[in-house]
Amino acid sequence: MALKGRHWLTLWLLAVLGALSLVVWRQTDAIRTARTLTAARAERAELEGKRADFVRRIRAAESREALVPRVQSRLGLRQAADSEIIFLSLPAPDSGAH
Repeated sequence: MALKGRHWLTLWLLAVLGALSLVVWRQTDAIRTARTLTAARAERAELEGKRADFVRRIRAAESREALVPRVQSRLGLRQAADSEIIFLSLPAPDSGAH
């Protein structure tokens, strides 16, 4: 049985409909992926901001201005005066030992 004109038209319309459905599906998937990527970038920016804040707070806590009062109050230590500091020098290496 040979296909008549209306059958060919139906097949072509189904093929075009299938192709257009595939294009719509790909575009929808691309939009969904772009939204996910945008959300991931926003989360990364937020986390980088938090990290920068933590690094700043760590540096502030490690600073001399923050540590000296804590050490003095908790451990009873004091900062050495200039006259109490002794510089130790290393002996010169032997040049003919080997």
